Amino acid sequence: MLFDAEFWVAVAFVVFCGIAWKMGLFEQIIGGLDKRGARVRKELDEARRLREEAQAVLADFKRRRAEAEREAAEIVANARAEAEAAAAEGHARLNEFVARRTKAAETKIAQAEAQAAADVRAAAAEAAVRVSETILREKVSGDAAQDLVRRSLGEVRTRLRA
Repeated sequence: MLFDAEFWVAVAFVVFCGIAWKMGLFEQIIGGLDKRGARVRKELDEARRLREEAQAVLADFKRRRAEAEREAAEIVANARAEAEAAAAEGHARLNEFVARRTKAAETKIAQAEAQAAADVRAAAAEAAVRVSETILREKVSGDAAQDLVRRSLGEVRTRLRA
């Protein structure tokens, strides 16, 4: 057992560990591992922070996109409503214009009818006066007859024109 290779490997390992412990190699190894663990922990924290930041930015972009889509839909709805209102207003103006033109035409027609009726009445009165004058002159003679004809014709003209 004393001459076994495994025994001397074990003795060399124990001597090596003792020298390493005496020189502070274990503290350096532990310190290096602690530093590496701290660095890894710091990198993990940084990665976690960056991930949270990226999620916040993504959420902000999603919110902005949803807001932009909502605004776009609102703009489209407003434009559609304005177009419908403009079309309705144009239709109303057109109807009002047609109604005014119709009323003006009806007024002109009524005036033309009234004028035509007045012209017919005047022509009829004039014809009646001439016929009456002719008949009276043939039937009545003298100054009294002339005076009677003038008064009668004046009354006939006045009554027919009214």
